[in-house]
Amino acid sequence: MQQTPILRGIAAGVLAGLFLAIAPLRADTIIDEWGTAKFPAPPQLKPAKVDAKQTAMLVMDFTMQTCSIERRPRCFASLPKIAKLVGEARAKGALVIYSIAGSGATAASIVPQLGPAPGETILPALGPDKFIGSDLEQMLKAKGIKTVIAVGTQAQTSVLHTASAAALRGFAVVVPVDGMSSDDTFPELYTTWHLSTASRINDRVTLTKTDMVSF
Repeated sequence: MQQTPILRGIAAGVLAGLFLAIAPLRADTIIDEWGTAKFPAPPQLKPAKVDAKQTAMLVMDFTMQTCSIERRPRCFASLPKIAKLVGEARAKGALVIYSIAGSGATAASIVPQLGPAPGETILPALGPDKFIGSDLEQMLKAKGIKTVIAVGTQAQTSVLHTASAAALRGFAVVVPVDGMSSDDTFPELYTTWHLSTASRINDRVTLTKTDMVSF
């Protein structure tokens, strides 16, 4: 019994020594390892030929609250190319659907460069996945839509989640990489990497550019 405190003291000392020996090793966590991550190469872009009558173009969240030269200059710079593609899609008879985002956004908040034509559907602020909380899937299938062209801001929210959701619902998805924008380049790269590598999504997604889409 007299040795019990001594043994406890020894055990405590041993444990303390082990802790001090191990502590430096534990400082390198998985987050520390991420600093050594290598960026993947940009994915290969391919031409996309679509049947306009079976295609819907989703023009997501381009409002004055989210896409201005002050708020998101990369988005603002992308507007001319997106406007050209929207005009071509509309002229060829493709379905054009808008969504809005941003505090207090309404249909009138959509940037003038991408203004909807009379009668075109405008989805309310729904969050990043435009299929959730809406009848978008039913609308597309009722109109015989097989292909979805996804453009929007931000890339890692509306484009990533809606394009993925469309692919998982069986639609072919076309994503022009110059038609999606974020605050900087990393989220755009991540979005393309995810869409081009995720199982059950990548085989239904074509990454392209606005001037490589034809109807």
